[in-house]
Amino acid sequence: MNILHLLSSIDPRLGGPVECVRQGSAQLVAQGHRVEVLSLDPPDAPYLADFPLPLHVLGPARGYYHYSPRLVPWLREHAQEFDAVIINGLWQYHGFGAWRALRKLQVPYYVYPHGMLDPWFKRAYPRKHLKKWLYWPWAEYRVLRDARAVLFTAEEERRLASQSFWLYRARESVVSLGTQSPPPEHDAGGVALRERFLAAYPELRGKRIVLFLGRVHEKKGCDLLIDAFARVAALDPQAQLVIAGPDSAGWVPRLQSQAAARGIGARVSWPGMLHAEMKWGAFYASDVFALPSHQENFGIAVAEALGCAVPALISDKVNIWREIERDGAGLAAPDTVEGCEALLRRWLSMDDARRAQMRASAKATFNRRFTVESMARDLLRVLQSGEPAQAVMEPEWLGRDA
Repeated sequence: MNILHLLSSIDPRLGGPVECVRQGSAQLVAQGHRVEVLSLDPPDAPYLADFPLPLHVLGPARGYYHYSPRLVPWLREHAQEFDAVIINGLWQYHGFGAWRALRKLQVPYYVYPHGMLDPWFKRAYPRKHLKKWLYWPWAEYRVLRDARAVLFTAEEERRLASQSFWLYRARESVVSLGTQSPPPEHDAGGVALRERFLAAYPELRGKRIVLFLGRVHEKKGCDLLIDAFARVAALDPQAQLVIAGPDSAGWVPRLQSQAAARGIGARVSWPGMLHAEMKWGAFYASDVFALPSHQENFGIAVAEALGCAVPALISDKVNIWREIERDGAGLAAPDTVEGCEALLRRWLSMDDARRAQMRASAKATFNRRFTVESMARDLLRVLQSGEPAQAVMEPEWLGRDA
């Protein structure tokens, strides 16, 4: 197949959608498919040179909405060179522009919302939600309505998507999301990655590490994790909370003050953003992974932890929590201090045999559900089915053209 991915930007700092396209496309290319990417980035953006796929750059885009007058003409001229067009993400012009260009062409398009229809955003940012309503009926609603399929990466994401806006029509399909398998625990020289990590952070040697790894952002529930850890820290003097990741919002100083106020300042480590072997070494050195997020479409770091045989303690707002709990690969609870505390208490109270069993289940769950191979297989199943979009009913005042 010839596949075109659309993103507003391929800046790696944007995380999930960009990484999903990179990893999934590499697998498709290895299977003999052709994958190209269109973005609205400035043509001189420094991260373009390292992008591993054929790239069409139509920026610089204008404003937060990333409007580009070049997008619709380019798609009308070139879209028929592809068997499928995939829109990644919502709320920016690349989706609406694709709808404008493709709705009268015989080129099917698909939409990955990447969690952007989760009703948590409506509750957390009510003013932004009202702003979205101003153009939902005229833009995003139509983009979803006319897509060959809207691709959700978990059943929970699909279930929640219709709760953000009462005006919602879409032909839905659930496809798995995955990530590359972790590197072997020992490198080519036989040195364990965990040893490299512990050599860089010797104060963690001999500790029972509870690892958070991701963006340090209020959505991720790091404050819940600190309060919950303070309540259970006395259960195991060797337990150590490690919060690793970039802090673009400047939240770390406040979290550090919170930990000190709870009397656990020395029991929380802050290594910052970890790359390459340091990241994998942190996973392999950890006892358990924790993500009490208020909203998480998938959580690539959760899958990476499972791939390293590290069980996950997650909130029930991480959309793959049902699969993880059902497989015995981790535990889930509400995104509250009490819920997080319950998860930590259950983990710290387990005997060695039960923890070993959960580690084995974590690895098995990754291999069965969350590999990049399974992601590519599921996506191809949908793209190759060739089924037309289902007819939908809608208010007459909306019409089908804009």
